[in-house]
Amino acid sequence: MGLIDNQKEEVTMKAIVAVDKNWGIGLKGKLLVQIPADQKYFRETTMGHVVVMGRKTLESFPGKAPLKGRVNIVLTGGGTSLPDGIEIAHDTDELMAILKRYEGEEIYCIGGARVYEELLPYCDECLVTKIDESYEADAFFPDLDKDPEWEIVEDESSREEHTYFDLIYHFMIYRRRSAT
Repeated sequence: MGLIDNQKEEVTMKAIVAVDKNWGIGLKGKLLVQIPADQKYFRETTMGHVVVMGRKTLESFPGKAPLKGRVNIVLTGGGTSLPDGIEIAHDTDELMAILKRYEGEEIYCIGGARVYEELLPYCDECLVTKIDESYEADAFFPDLDKDPEWEIVEDESSREEHTYFDLIYHFMIYRRRSAT
């Protein structure tokens, strides 16, 4: 194994996110829209696994409490005191050291925008709920459709259309293209 191989011993993870047509994810610390089926998908997908989030994402949860049934890790630059049941990483290096303890487990980056942007280079897959609507947003996920490193590997929109009242949305999976 050469030096290049050793450098790629970074922890890999998946991102899970709901985006609007413009890849918006939030406004003023809240989700753009709450779709029960998407929330169920998030819960079922991440249950029993490791989730990494920013402090603001944690504070947006009911009671500012960690997600039950998951290992909760918060990436924060501040020395904020956080509730019990949460591991804290103050920077990406510290996060990677913590995540090495969870080698072989599924690790999900769950937001917010700054954490997605910082951790996207460590993600090899993104589970995206695409909402066929545009909202006012102040937080965005990187547009994977415009990034040549990413490709859609599963797009259920050709098989099934999901609706919630008048909203149409699709579950999609993007995967990082292999370097060849």
